[in-house]
Amino acid sequence: MTNLLKASGLVQGYGTKTVLDGIDFVARPGVTGLLGPNGAGKTTLLRTLATAEPVRAGALTVAGRDATVPRELPSIRRELGFLPQEFGYPKGFTVREFVDYSAWLRGVRSEDRSRLVREALEATAMSDSASTKMSRLSGGMRQRAGIAATIAGDPKVVILDEPTVGLDPMQRIGFREIMTSIPARFEAVVLLSTHLVEDVGACCDEVAVMRSGEIVHSGPVKDFAEVAEAEAPGATDLERAYATVLGAAEEVRR
Repeated sequence: MTNLLKASGLVQGYGTKTVLDGIDFVARPGVTGLLGPNGAGKTTLLRTLATAEPVRAGALTVAGRDATVPRELPSIRRELGFLPQEFGYPKGFTVREFVDYSAWLRGVRSEDRSRLVREALEATAMSDSASTKMSRLSGGMRQRAGIAATIAGDPKVVILDEPTVGLDPMQRIGFREIMTSIPARFEAVVLLSTHLVEDVGACCDEVAVMRSGEIVHSGPVKDFAEVAEAEAPGATDLERAYATVLGAAEEVRR
């Protein structure tokens, strides 16, 4: 499917404040990492791409459909999985019930849902915890359950906002394994925002960097290190590339 996730001249904001002013963005099948400092507009962009916020102006195509047309939204959301930074769950639900409920909300057919829920639990290594109450899970396990709920039904577009926040190093390694397995299971766009450059290097195919509501860099992760300036701050080539793109190297020279 072409144009799984594409924005052209995208404008978004709140009240009289414009946060995104004419963004062009394309995410291809595979995993794309979205980097940027606090306040760069990452969450606003993700919420807009996930159709949680209506587009103010510009064009947005999600799962091959025009997301600026209200009648297209139900079809889009059946092909879209979105995990915000903080997500709720019905009190008393087990992991399996939560994942099943999330799939039902997205319109996954009842005859397929049991199998697809089971596959999502397997993909996130949550099968053994399927009968555990969501409220009894650790933070890392709850995040896995959230990812399972997001991918149940094999959506064509998966959007994750800061999914590694609060995870310890071993939990982050497990998260990376899940991320790299999703495109291998079904041809999908996975877009995730993070502050951790090393996560992008470990599990992403593409990287986009935001600054002040604009995308200032996008391209393959394998080429990202090449933009690094030697004097830019950072412990690795990817961190120095990130600092260079944000203009930190210029700040160091001053």
